Amino acid sequence: MSFYRIIGHDMIKSQIENSIKLNRLSHASIFVGEDGLGKSLFAEELAIKILGKNEIKRYVDIIELKLFKNKKSIGIEEIKYIIEEINKKPYEGDKKVIILYNSDKITETAQNAVLKTIEEPPKGSFIILLCEKLDGILDTVKSRCQIYKLNRLNSKDMKKFLNNKFPGLYEQELNSIMAFSDGIPGRAEKFISSSVLKEIRNITIKIFRKLYDEDINITLEFPNYLFKEKDNWEEILTCMLSYIRDVLIYKETGNSDLIINRDKFQELKAIGEMFSFNKLNAIIDIIGSIREKIDKNVNPTLVFDSMLMKMQEV
Repeated sequence: MSFYRIIGHDMIKSQIENSIKLNRLSHASIFVGEDGLGKSLFAEELAIKILGKNEIKRYVDIIELKLFKNKKSIGIEEIKYIIEEINKKPYEGDKKVIILYNSDKITETAQNAVLKTIEEPPKGSFIILLCEKLDGILDTVKSRCQIYKLNRLNSKDMKKFLNNKFPGLYEQELNSIMAFSDGIPGRAEKFISSSVLKEIRNITIKIFRKLYDEDINITLEFPNYLFKEKDNWEEILTCMLSYIRDVLIYKETGNSDLIINRDKFQELKAIGEMFSFNKLNAIIDIIGSIREKIDKNVNPTLVFDSMLMKMQEV
């Protein structure tokens, strides 16, 4: 098995395969990256490689722990269960794998509790931690793990992923999905299967059209919709940036072939005629600052209200 389900991340795949060949695979690994980049796929396939299996399926010697629904963190009780499980002998062979999803959500107390197990796991035991950010992982834990950082895919790998996963896409569809997903395969899959994300594309371009009309207060028209889709805030902001990039490119070159969101060309052309380079760049800065605020858990309602007001003021 050679990570055949995973497109891109070639250096990481090669590094792991070499470690396994040389019998130098770390007993504890961290896969870090944004949601949708393939951390779970890496964990599943690595776990199966460790067990010496070839078929993708559930195995009794792969123990998984995920953040419970409606809980914000993984606490000491869940970690005690994992410590107990890892100290049991494997059932089928001589190896066992523990996969800890949402590892950056494990409380500090619980991380300290599992630290000794990470330092000195039972013979034949391997621990794989998955997280979106390393900030939530204690330095003492990180220092004892091999860290693999997953980055967004380049356009070539994204196109390959989409053609493999969804053969038969029209070129226009392909370009729109690539623009929306911004190098994240999981986001592309969500876009294809979700009518909500298609609606986000339509609403966000409508916001830009309305921004130009100074007689309309968009802070009255759009906040309710944005708040309703607050769980998709990353997709909303990514979509906005994608449109602005297309507008800037077209204004600069006049070449519509360079636009990614080609199905929205007429709207983008109109937006380019409405806004100056300075205003478009100012909106990019506003979106960047909004993203930072949401990352810091500022109330989404206040954030979106602020964003729309600032956009209309520039």
